[in-house]
Amino acid sequence: MEKIKMTTPLVEMDGDEMTRIIWQMIKDELLLPFVDLKTEYYDLGLPEREKTKDKVTFDAAYANQKYGVSVKCATITPNKQRVEEYNLSEMYKSPNGTIRAILDGTVFRAPIIIDSIKPAVRNWKKPITIARHAYGDVYKATEYRPETEGKAELVFTDKNGNESFRQTIYDFECPGVLQGQYNKDTSIRSFAHSCFKYAISTKQDLWFSTKDTISKQYDQTFKLIFQEIYENDYKAEFERLGITYFYTLIDDAVARVIRSEGGYIWACKNYDGDVMSDMVSTAFGSLAMMTSVLVSPDGKYEYEAAHGTVTRHYYRYLKGEDTSTNPMATIFAWSGALAKRAELDGLSDLASFASKLEEACLDTLNDGIMTKDLVGLVSEGFSAKAVNTITFIKEIRARLEKKLA
Repeated sequence: MEKIKMTTPLVEMDGDEMTRIIWQMIKDELLLPFVDLKTEYYDLGLPEREKTKDKVTFDAAYANQKYGVSVKCATITPNKQRVEEYNLSEMYKSPNGTIRAILDGTVFRAPIIIDSIKPAVRNWKKPITIARHAYGDVYKATEYRPETEGKAELVFTDKNGNESFRQTIYDFECPGVLQGQYNKDTSIRSFAHSCFKYAISTKQDLWFSTKDTISKQYDQTFKLIFQEIYENDYKAEFERLGITYFYTLIDDAVARVIRSEGGYIWACKNYDGDVMSDMVSTAFGSLAMMTSVLVSPDGKYEYEAAHGTVTRHYYRYLKGEDTSTNPMATIFAWSGALAKRAELDGLSDLASFASKLEEACLDTLNDGIMTKDLVGLVSEGFSAKAVNTITFIKEIRARLEKKLA
């Protein structure tokens, strides 16, 4: 068959370890035989980041700004052990964090659902997408542990050196611990715009939750900014599409989520989103079955798998051992990026290919052909067979070829 054409490149960000191996398998078996793939390639593997002193990560993010859509392989964020293992000159920051900061984006994570694996919450029938505000809060907090009695204060000094606020946090009569965290209106506004735009793009209801009854300044600021932006910029479009924006307290949201059937976006502050995305992914089945897309407020998209580089399998692969690593999230990163590229460029053939690729993946799983991580999750009444990664991908290809014929 004639290969499907592209007009604008995707930004392709290669990665590390086992996911890098799978990345090439996916291209060789599921993409290059069918699509005249146009990408602007950046190697974000740790050796190349060391070679360029991490400039390649910044270059990739700026390319994402230029072309609008990227697809990213999982990458290592080095700790002390990794610095020694890869002989790094420094402990480089998370590529995801760097790209997020440059795009000013929000991360949306949603489970891939199949018939044979039922969610742990029995009434969940549709995906629940977690939108995490990946900025500030406890992740950028300043902490201190006082070992003696003393007074802790919150002080703000304006740019002219004038002290405009001072309040006692606590008079310590014994050792304790302190934490000061922050956020800023510009980041919260970007978060809100990304959430409303993504809800419109996917035609899903948007829920947002904080604890403003307790945090009457910090959390209430999030609530008020979301409400203002909704009323001024998005309410009419939401009503036209028949979708809803809904605010509630975080504890009420948790109760509602558990009782719901899913099918909406749940926007959370940074820590809440970190926790709830893991809860949702586990309850639906596996982190290897979670899609992840970074969306900027000006409509730039970066698709990736929600999981890491699968180090344990990579070491086995290097020894020549068979591995059964789940490639689903990485395949869906490619299909999501191709679908978005098709949407932006008006390429119906490419959009159809992306949809059929996802269908072929789901058909393979629903036929009981799976990687080992999923076999133990299969519901009663279904049978499943564990295969290695390349066999799984070849099974997907066989079904994809039939759909494209």
